[in-house]
Amino acid sequence: MARNADGGTRLLTWARTGVESAEYPSMDARAAEIEAGAGRSAAALVADVRDSAQRFADAYTLMPDEAWQRVVQWTSGARHPAARASDSRLTEVLVHHVDLDAGFLPGHWPAEFTTRTLGGVVASFARRADAPSLRLRATDTGREFGAGDTLVSGAEPSLLAWLMGRSSGDDLTGAAGITLPFLY
Repeated sequence: MARNADGGTRLLTWARTGVESAEYPSMDARAAEIEAGAGRSAAALVADVRDSAQRFADAYTLMPDEAWQRVVQWTSGARHPAARASDSRLTEVLVHHVDLDAGFLPGHWPAEFTTRTLGGVVASFARRADAPSLRLRATDTGREFGAGDTLVSGAEPSLLAWLMGRSSGDDLTGAAGITLPFLY
């Protein structure tokens, strides 16, 4: 989470100043940064997350209105307006909050986040050759996604958690035995 905040800070700085500042130099460099900090104590990790979150918040606060629409490039090569950095940060925090196994569950995700993110994740899966052919039905909202052969149904937060590898899918109907590719 800390390295994500630093990457987002660099993107916001690029948008604000016009001086190109890569989110990460490469995907390998990103992985190396994350791995380098993994063995630290809990106190050191918490301090790093707090400090990096504050740097991101400071960069966010410094953004003039016109900078939010400036296009910057993520490490993946995707180019988007800088405003996407705040959405990306929110996704990182909410998804990894579940990963902490500290009582924050996918059902705690805000409905707006779940609705927006589920559509994006489904679209991402549709572009992948290694993804199964699925049709998803959200039992809590009535929304349907995909036109695949296999129907999987359940609440939107449960569907999203399963697709993102944050759930085994035990609370879904039709998910048993389906192997999903790694997404996040």
